[in-house]
Amino acid sequence: MIGPDGAARSRPAIIFVNRFFHPDLSATSQLLSDLAFDLATDHRVVVIASRLRYDDPTARLPTLERIRGVEARRLATTRFGRTGRHGRSMDLLSFHAAALLALIHIARRGDVIVAKTDPPLLSVVAGLAARLKGARLVNWLQDIYPEVAAALGVRGLGGVGGRALEALRNASLKGARGNVVLGERMANHLRSAGVAADRIGLIPNWTDETAITPIGAEHNPLRRAWGLEGRFVVAYSGNLGRAHEYETMLGAAILLADEPAVRFLVIGDGHHAQALRAAAQASGLANIDFRPYQPSELLSQSLGAGDVHWISLRPELEGLIVPSKVYGILAAGRPIIAVSAADGEIARLIAECGCGLQVDPGDSSGLARAVRRLAADPELTSQLGAAARLAITGPFSRAAALAKWRAVLTAASA
Repeated sequence: MIGPDGAARSRPAIIFVNRFFHPDLSATSQLLSDLAFDLATDHRVVVIASRLRYDDPTARLPTLERIRGVEARRLATTRFGRTGRHGRSMDLLSFHAAALLALIHIARRGDVIVAKTDPPLLSVVAGLAARLKGARLVNWLQDIYPEVAAALGVRGLGGVGGRALEALRNASLKGARGNVVLGERMANHLRSAGVAADRIGLIPNWTDETAITPIGAEHNPLRRAWGLEGRFVVAYSGNLGRAHEYETMLGAAILLADEPAVRFLVIGDGHHAQALRAAAQASGLANIDFRPYQPSELLSQSLGAGDVHWISLRPELEGLIVPSKVYGILAAGRPIIAVSAADGEIARLIAECGCGLQVDPGDSSGLARAVRRLAADPELTSQLGAAARLAITGPFSRAAALAKWRAVLTAASA
């Protein structure tokens, strides 16, 4: 194979497969881009992605380019976008087909293929290509499909069809050199599916803690611009989608409606963000502010606009998803209130780091009490925030995660 710079290929490659890659700003793209650019300093790195951007459906990225030492090969796919279920399905299936053909063309014996989970079940396609070409497969599981879809009530995935897809997925995981998951409950799920323990590695997601740093409330321009000075702000940042729930927060906002010192702030969008906005308007609530996604260069300010952040995950999705937004909050040095199962991944993380509180989903009174407690105790809030920042510069740092990934890929190529 000849690279875009005309150099002949002479050494094994690490080939990543994911629908989105730099300059796309989606979470999976940013994590992949971080890892690919780090590895490109001393490895051949190829990324197979689409020509699309998650955050800009009109974008058409170059078919072939070299970025910071990484060879990006972008595939033509359908472009129906996220407007309808059938169109989304066509986009995912067309990427599966194009990725299979690209891997068969590009991969060579001894290469390591790293398959992410966008689109879902990509490990099946990557596993087939790896077997055909004598490459080694490592799966990077950001979530566990089809179980996620079944838990969210997608029709046809709770019965025979879902079990058939699980069987295909499990075969691709069992045949891989390694499977990287984000939390212990995800690891347990794979073990219960028959994946050998020595083929499962746990590497949490990360953020760039040098790009996101703590900003004091009094020095934050966004807090001033949004009229939040003098308030205790309970923030949510990012996608509030179907895997999350908002009813607990809505109930707490109702209970705190007569306490003007407390303000709720939702930055971002998502299916449930729209439902929350409608519910807040119907309830006549004036203590919830909604703001759009902020540019990446303002992340320190937008995450720092909250004195505390709440994160939610539906209990039935524990072990299938770990919200990656937690790491940005840690970097911003803010405490977390986890509206999630007490034995879930987020609750476990904040307990280990001592950086927040946990509230059961549905316990709006408990959430309101947690907010009042932190609002009344600035010293405790500061201590929890300091512990959050300490965690992201230590065990959950970007450098620690990248070092673990290097170890996984070294073992896979041996």
